[in-house]
Amino acid sequence: MFTTIIALIRVACYMLSKNNLRRRALKYDKAGDIENRDKVVFGIVPQWARFVFTDVTKSTVEVIGEEKLPKDRAVVFIGNHQGNMDIPLLFGFINKPMTFVAKAELGKIPLLSDWMKLLQCTFLERKSPRKSIQAIHDAAEGVKKGYSQVIFPEGTRSKGGPHHEFKAGSFKLAFMSNAPIVPVTIDGTWRIYEGQKKVKKGQHVKLIIHDPIETAGLSKEEQSKIPEMVEKIVCAPLNESAYAQEHE
Repeated sequence: MFTTIIALIRVACYMLSKNNLRRRALKYDKAGDIENRDKVVFGIVPQWARFVFTDVTKSTVEVIGEEKLPKDRAVVFIGNHQGNMDIPLLFGFINKPMTFVAKAELGKIPLLSDWMKLLQCTFLERKSPRKSIQAIHDAAEGVKKGYSQVIFPEGTRSKGGPHHEFKAGSFKLAFMSNAPIVPVTIDGTWRIYEGQKKVKKGQHVKLIIHDPIETAGLSKEEQSKIPEMVEKIVCAPLNESAYAQEHE
């Protein structure tokens, strides 16, 4: 527990130390200076994410397949969801500006909410179907503007156990934006926290980036096959039986 508290304090202190940059980005945003706003935000967020991994948790990251990323196009990253460290992993170790659809509750946390709004996160009201649909539309528009999106179709963390079924509705964002889907496999983030319910330092995490899947021009029938295809691609490298043994 003590290690976890220290880790949280270090993360909070790091965010506070960047307060001048937050205020500068907010000023650019208010003035409509999107270029300079994004330069600040997409400069500091990957630094924060890597700080969390390498300094706070002392974890190592192995990235495989980065050369497969489309260079000049926004994409929709779709991956498995093992733990709370998945977002910092993607933001810190994939060299591409990205954002994600977040629970509306996160948009109410002081300091964090400013960064998330500057990051162009879309906030999802799960209890309101109408607002949920609007959130997906907004996120798709963000992709068209050049902001890659991150989606975890399981809807919840597997915490090192067998992955949950990928929900087909999560893929609508990619189809609406006509952006390529980039499947990503996350292997090991759950051991940093979820495995012990406290921060456990010195873990090794693997991030596998798979070949992009084009979505533009697909028929409804072709779209219907994508969720199962992506789930198989993402989860094939995972040794989930070994994870189950570690939980016993």
